[in-house]
Amino acid sequence: MDRAQGNVLIGGEIEGELRIAPTVFTEVKLDDALMEDEIFGPLLPVIDVENLEEAFQIINDRPSPLAIYLFTDQESVKDQFVNRTNSGSLVFNDTFMQLAVHEMPFGGHGDSGYGCYFGKDTFDTFTHRRSSIDVPASFEPYFVHRYLPYTDEGYKVMTARKKINQKVIIPKHNPVQQQSPSSAEPRTPKTPKTPADEALDFFEAALKEGEPAIRVYELRLDPDGGPNKERAYMRLPPAYVPYIVRVSLDAGTPASKNGVFKTNFPLDGGHFDRDRFVERKLPTNFSKPIQIDLPISHAGAFCFWVEYDGDVPGTRVKGREGYFNIDPILRAKSRRPIIGPGAQVAEKGGAVLSDYVNLPIDGLSILTLVSKWMGTTSEWRDYLAETSERGYNMIHWTPLQERGESDSPYSIRNQLVYEPSMFGPGGGHDKDGGKAAMENMLRIAREEYGLLSLTDVVLNHTANDSPWLNDHPEAGYSPANTPHLTPALELDDAIIEFSVSLESRGLPTSVKSSQDIDTLMTAFEDYLKSLNFWQYYVLDVKAERESVKAALSQKKIGSWDGIAHKTVVELAEIARTSGSVIGLGVPQKRFGTRVKGEVAAGLVKAAFVDLNDIDALADAWVKVVDVINVPLYEAWSEDTRIAMNNIRNRMKYMRLDEHGPKVGPITKKMPLMETYFTRIEGKVEEDPETYSLANNGWIWNADPLQNFALPPSKAYLRRDVIVWGDCVKLRYGEGPSDNPWLWKHMTEYVSSLASTFEGFRIDNCHSTPLHVGVTLLDAARVANPDLYVCAELFTGSEEMDTLFVSRLGINSLIREAGNAWDPKELSRLLYRHGLGKPIGSMDEACMTTKDELPPPTGKGPTRDCIVIPHNGSVPHALFYDLTHDNESYLDKRSAEDVLSTGALMTFSHSAIGSVKGFDDLYPKLLNLVQEKRKYEVTRLKENSGIGRVKRVLNSLHTDMVLGKFEEGHVHQENDYIVVHRVQPSTQKGYLLVAHTAFHKGSKDRGFINSIKLRRTKAKFIYGVQIEFESYVNPSDEKTLRGMQGKLTELPAVVVPQGLDDEGPYGEVIVPEYFPPGSIMLFETQLQGIDNTLDQLCSSGADDAFGDLDLVDLNVALYRAEGEERDATGGEFGSYNVPSMGSLVYCGLEGFMHPLRHIMRYNDLGHPLCGNLRDGPWALDYVVARLEKQTKTFPNLVKVAQWYKERFERIKETTPPFLRPKYFAIVISEAYKAARKAAIEQCSEFVFTGHSFTQDLALCSVQLHGLVQSASLDPAKPTPSLAAGLPHFASGWARCWGRDVFISLRGLFLTTGNYVGAKKHILAFASTLKHGLIPNLLDSVRNPRYNSRDSPWWMLQNIQDYTLFAPSGLGILSEKVKRRFPKDDTWVAWDDPRAYSYSSSVAEIIQEILQRHADGIHFREYNAGPNLDMQMTDEGFNIDIKVDWTTGLIFGGNAHNCGTWMDKMGESIKAGTKGVPGTPRDGAPVEITGLLKSTLRWLDQLSEKGKFPFKGVEATVDGKRRLVTYKEWGNLIQASFEECYYIPLDHNQDSKYNVNPSLINRRGIYKDVFGSGPGREWSDYQFRCNFPVAMTVAPELFDEEHAMHALELCDKVLRGPLGMKTLDPEDMQYRPYYNNADDGTDPAVAKGLNYHNGPEWGWPLGYFLQAYLYFDTKAGAGKEDPLETLHYLHRLLLTPHRHIRDDPWAGIPELTNKDGEYCRDSCNTQAWSASTLLDFLENVHKMSKAETM
Repeated sequence: MDRAQGNVLIGGEIEGELRIAPTVFTEVKLDDALMEDEIFGPLLPVIDVENLEEAFQIINDRPSPLAIYLFTDQESVKDQFVNRTNSGSLVFNDTFMQLAVHEMPFGGHGDSGYGCYFGKDTFDTFTHRRSSIDVPASFEPYFVHRYLPYTDEGYKVMTARKKINQKVIIPKHNPVQQQSPSSAEPRTPKTPKTPADEALDFFEAALKEGEPAIRVYELRLDPDGGPNKERAYMRLPPAYVPYIVRVSLDAGTPASKNGVFKTNFPLDGGHFDRDRFVERKLPTNFSKPIQIDLPISHAGAFCFWVEYDGDVPGTRVKGREGYFNIDPILRAKSRRPIIGPGAQVAEKGGAVLSDYVNLPIDGLSILTLVSKWMGTTSEWRDYLAETSERGYNMIHWTPLQERGESDSPYSIRNQLVYEPSMFGPGGGHDKDGGKAAMENMLRIAREEYGLLSLTDVVLNHTANDSPWLNDHPEAGYSPANTPHLTPALELDDAIIEFSVSLESRGLPTSVKSSQDIDTLMTAFEDYLKSLNFWQYYVLDVKAERESVKAALSQKKIGSWDGIAHKTVVELAEIARTSGSVIGLGVPQKRFGTRVKGEVAAGLVKAAFVDLNDIDALADAWVKVVDVINVPLYEAWSEDTRIAMNNIRNRMKYMRLDEHGPKVGPITKKMPLMETYFTRIEGKVEEDPETYSLANNGWIWNADPLQNFALPPSKAYLRRDVIVWGDCVKLRYGEGPSDNPWLWKHMTEYVSSLASTFEGFRIDNCHSTPLHVGVTLLDAARVANPDLYVCAELFTGSEEMDTLFVSRLGINSLIREAGNAWDPKELSRLLYRHGLGKPIGSMDEACMTTKDELPPPTGKGPTRDCIVIPHNGSVPHALFYDLTHDNESYLDKRSAEDVLSTGALMTFSHSAIGSVKGFDDLYPKLLNLVQEKRKYEVTRLKENSGIGRVKRVLNSLHTDMVLGKFEEGHVHQENDYIVVHRVQPSTQKGYLLVAHTAFHKGSKDRGFINSIKLRRTKAKFIYGVQIEFESYVNPSDEKTLRGMQGKLTELPAVVVPQGLDDEGPYGEVIVPEYFPPGSIMLFETQLQGIDNTLDQLCSSGADDAFGDLDLVDLNVALYRAEGEERDATGGEFGSYNVPSMGSLVYCGLEGFMHPLRHIMRYNDLGHPLCGNLRDGPWALDYVVARLEKQTKTFPNLVKVAQWYKERFERIKETTPPFLRPKYFAIVISEAYKAARKAAIEQCSEFVFTGHSFTQDLALCSVQLHGLVQSASLDPAKPTPSLAAGLPHFASGWARCWGRDVFISLRGLFLTTGNYVGAKKHILAFASTLKHGLIPNLLDSVRNPRYNSRDSPWWMLQNIQDYTLFAPSGLGILSEKVKRRFPKDDTWVAWDDPRAYSYSSSVAEIIQEILQRHADGIHFREYNAGPNLDMQMTDEGFNIDIKVDWTTGLIFGGNAHNCGTWMDKMGESIKAGTKGVPGTPRDGAPVEITGLLKSTLRWLDQLSEKGKFPFKGVEATVDGKRRLVTYKEWGNLIQASFEECYYIPLDHNQDSKYNVNPSLINRRGIYKDVFGSGPGREWSDYQFRCNFPVAMTVAPELFDEEHAMHALELCDKVLRGPLGMKTLDPEDMQYRPYYNNADDGTDPAVAKGLNYHNGPEWGWPLGYFLQAYLYFDTKAGAGKEDPLETLHYLHRLLLTPHRHIRDDPWAGIPELTNKDGEYCRDSCNTQAWSASTLLDFLENVHKMSKAETM
């Protein structure tokens, strides 16, 4: 310390030899003694640095320090310190926490120490990690090159850049554990880490050279924390490399209120657990966007939501759930490309190779095989070879488990055993149930034939002869565990018994006619009546009477109130609705419906107060019971009717219908209708209720979320179920605890299958209870994390489909082309499920954004990323031409259509599927139960159906998916469908022309126009047609054979080149003979493609726009029609799009509004895209309008040239259909660059703010520009602020004093445009005349002085300027040349007397106050019709004075309107011409507030000697004297509440200046004080002006009074986008503004109600500011300001949404009632955006203050 040369700032005291006070030294030099060595003491030297570079140099020139403590919130600065310095520790914004976290190592680096302490790190420091490598002796031959003699070849080997190829493989599931040593698939090292752990490691690891940018999929949540409907489900790609899902939420939204993001994705690593939710607390900064980054690493189905504080204190709200499903990683053998050089089908194309590829699920080509028709597994190789040769890469196996007695694959006898007959006698079916043998077969399929395996999973039922049902009958639904099935079982028994007795009853035992059915049903109905099923429904009258008598006798009487003297009917209803009737509506046992005796006794006792006799009361109860029973008898009757109809209809279908099975005689085994219950033999005889188990089935149009075996469903009783008699429905209950054995059994089943197969098809998915599917699939994914899951749903609702898909994690929904009824519907299905993206899609090129990704865990480097907005997903399709359980095309359409539809499916950008019978041309649907024959194996022979075509097209389908041919076009014309698939980068494509055959018998070519492919060459690859000599089903008792369809290949079709007005094209012409069932395949290539075009269009924008100032950017980004016409001499206006209309802006924002939708949703059918395809006019327009203005705006030369270079290249090299895409790329890149250039010139508040802040800030660019007819300088055009657009675009109407100064703080000062602010202040200051500034400026040439409030708004802005701008007080000394002479004589702007003297701004301020203090009295210059044709003569008289008893300024009269509420009556018809709508003569509240604010400010400046005046000279009480600013302000302070407040309690009226007879609403502030004679009532109108005074001069208001008034304002006046200008309870309230209405109603004629109800935008910002101030002083926010902030930000949701979605990209001037659009309003208004920015800037300052 003695040698230290720096200055001691604090401390320095020494006590004894060992105690030194903490001491801070400043102005320390680098050679100071304090810098010589480490200081282990309380001494802190402070060294000033100019910048970060100097800091880094000082740190790095010295030995590494033990710690660096950095205090900053800037992430970029933190990153630089991480990457550019060394130290033992690095701590941000603290000096101790690194020692408190024991999991973190502590230690030095270099000279500051070595090694680390704490926990395991201490152990590691003192542990030597010895390296060891074991090289197998067998490797020695590979090292021969390291020994003499050395050769050139050996040298190359030993010095190769990659000596050893070291790979760390992230484990991928391999279903087959026993893999052959010869397999080429790399082995996976074992690791205890989960994929989630590995993702965390990935993001925390150091960057690698050349590492690609991370993909970030951004999902924006709605303000309530949930995804909107279209984004509720997200499908995401496989995580080949970890990526990010970013969930973002706007700051200040309701969900951010103590918001917590919850997800069951394992964000912190570890294993997935459905019920374990990880939490992330949402940031509370109101000025910055909220983002949660989720590192994605593995497949699965995951849920998320946001939980936040509710409106009611202490409550929490759970937002709507969202789901994201991540596709699995499927690895399959690669194959040779099917199309070889020269667009020829390669001879060995499609052959399986040795290496593996990642196969996206879009690339799946699936064939369904039924194993029972394949013989034993020893015969399967032929089928595998055939499937592989035909281009399939996955087999869908119907269930392979042991089949039940029906022999249906879907009736599984034992879920854990494979069907023994598949393995032959003694063939591999050992103790493991055949699992090992099956896995070996599937391994062969995968490794030798390139076939993955998908199996059906049956979760809903088991075979009726499953042996385990004997021991576990609880696994099914029976009357014992589901009592309401009791009557259904009795009915089932009755059907069987009746069926057995037919012969004895003399009834027909076979159904041969409808008459037989009538006879049988009549007899059965009579039989059923004898069984008295009504007893299951009704109350037993006799039992009820005895029960109530017993209760009355025993005095067990329930309590009932308020039912005395009720009628019997009323009492019956009370009993029903009170829940007193047990078993009501759920028949489950005879006379099971009842009322407890004491309940019934209490009811009749309370109701029949005049009865005391027990028998009489019992009789009264019987009457009530009779009434209760009436609807119950009706229910029995209706249920019986429905059951009889269903039995009748089913009997007719099963035994009589032409297309039914015609099952034959009625017997015990085949009764009238299928039995609904399986009766377990050997058990049911002893306990029929337990061992009679409900069979499964399905119901037409049933709700899939309702279990039809549970009450209140009566499906089994009503016989609604189309039942499967060989399947028992499984009863899972609500969870494993309800049926432990069944859950364990089925979990073992699915887990075993998942470990064996790559995929599941969930059978009967729509009837699988959701919780069952979720739980069992979770278990399956534990066994196989990359399990592919598909399902066929019959929910009848896309919304319900999405629910199942998102909850279960279904990767694909099965869709079927066979459901199309004509070519148009088929083309719709192709577009819907198989298009991919339309050709020329823009989303990836235009909507993605390059950014930097902070490490999602907070540890690790910042990485480059690409942010991709996610629009939500629709369920992915597995698109079948035909599924295995549907009728053949011969039945549905024609046999010929197999070829055309089968081909079209392969051109879908989705997973595709087929069945062997489709390819082999089976004429009929095969019966899974009864069919016993074996498939014929035909491979690719002549009799292989369409197998040879499928080989080409299936292989091409996979090749196109792997090659990213993800764009497509579907065209349907008559019976033709044309599909074109294109690779967007290379523009190579494949074109399929298919002539469909929906109708039998036609051989006609039909009609289709030639197909013109612009700038594209097409080369014929393959063409084929199919013909049938006969449609007869081949007869073979042992073998399944298809029809003899003959494939005839077409001769090559030459595609000629043509030329027309649109340029060159290739023309595909369909041959003359091209009958239905024909296809052609072409290879296409766009010609003259510029491979650099994408790069060119997306580059250089930042450089081109980087030099533009904000006025240049106004031209580039905006300019309304009127502005553009004015600026270009009428040559250019806004661009017109046919069928859409003119864009609202000429600049980028005009195009971006429609493009945002087009780009996001690839809406290439939009009129703008049509216009771009039709011609390059839009491209030329963009360039020409800028080139026209480069003389005025020289900075635009570079921009115009940038556009021109790109647009010329687009016109030269792209066909019309790609023009929209490249135009969008250029415009979107330009917009990003222009927006970035604007934002970067803004303040820190804007630059770091959220999108709403930035959108509002851009209004300052939007509305501040240069036109020729409006200026701040009468001699030349200068940039000026437009009041609004489109009405105030140019001329005298553009720039208004009041509008400028209400807007200046928000649009200029908060955004940092101090230069623009200063120019407007000085321009208006120069016009000061009569102590006023003009409202109407008219380029300073013809200003009009009729605005009483404008000077006060200007003074408020000068005050704001001095506080915002650097050296802002300097403006007070700025000299301003005065537009008018000192005597206020009107002179022209170019008169020599104009601008003949100057004043400082301070002097102008003083002149305004002094002139008001003296009183202002004048008549407007040029008063009369030439100045204002509406105003009466008295209105031109301007009078303003100060009342020195109160300090208030009074002014105006009944004939003019000198404040912002300045609508003058115009209607002669209504008698309102010259009558102001709102004169507001007197002392308007906002002027008083602005005056007080100015006086306070000037007093403070004067006290500090920074303002050259002390006050004003005034005549007070007849004496001329100095009234200081403080004195004047104190007068206002003392009188304000008395003059303006209207007390809530009328008993307080005497304390205030009020007339009780005029009070309409209490607890508010007057809008005006001292309105003129006859208008005193207008003082008491509740309007939206008082928050202005609250904001600028809050000290005037009693805090509690203010808060109550604001709460009323919030409740009564606030609208969605603005504030009502008048209390709806006011007689003058008229909320709809229509300036064109020239009716007879004086209140609204010619828009006189402009300020008497319509909701104006700008007062909303002042309300928000006032509410924020006073609520944190005296309201709910006093204890917690966040409460206030959250509430107020909620009010901004509608403005936020509006500015984002509206084409004008602004906040409107006004709206009609409740935010309804007003056509006479400006669509974007300066002050409307400005005051919201004011509020947000105040919030930003609060946020900064809290973090300091």
